[in-house]
Amino acid sequence: MSGGRSRSAPLRVIAVFKLAKAVLLLVLGLATIKLRHRDVTDVLGTWVDQLHLDPGGRLVRTVLVRVADLRPRQLVVVSAGMLFYAALLSVEGVGLLLRRRWAEYFTVIATASLIPLGLYEIARHPNLTRIVVLLVNLVIVWYLVVRLRRGDAAG
Repeated sequence: MSGGRSRSAPLRVIAVFKLAKAVLLLVLGLATIKLRHRDVTDVLGTWVDQLHLDPGGRLVRTVLVRVADLRPRQLVVVSAGMLFYAALLSVEGVGLLLRRRWAEYFTVIATASLIPLGLYEIARHPNLTRIVVLLVNLVIVWYLVVRLRRGDAAG
């Protein structure tokens, strides 16, 4: 493997990570918008059963309680937010796969902009998932900033 190819391997990993998140958000966004004309509690209850989740668990209970109060218009807004973020992640991921310099800058800005929110969420309700997400985002920003400062050819 050539030196340029091995140096771009982390870039491909970041791109695939961004695209995987985009696909997940796309699926969730479409599922959320379909819920606007249904009994959300019943649908989520069915999903909890099908996924063999503990309905008495703290996370599942919290989601069920919060979603039960959402009105159709709120579901559309939540869905639109997920779809917008999926589009943003798709642009980042495809740009990084194509090794475009603008995508590296775009990813640094977009990812770094979420770090304060991650810190706030950890301060409010610390848990392992939030800490891991924050650390992954920090590593992505650090790697891309170092890469950009070194002037590694993106494409």
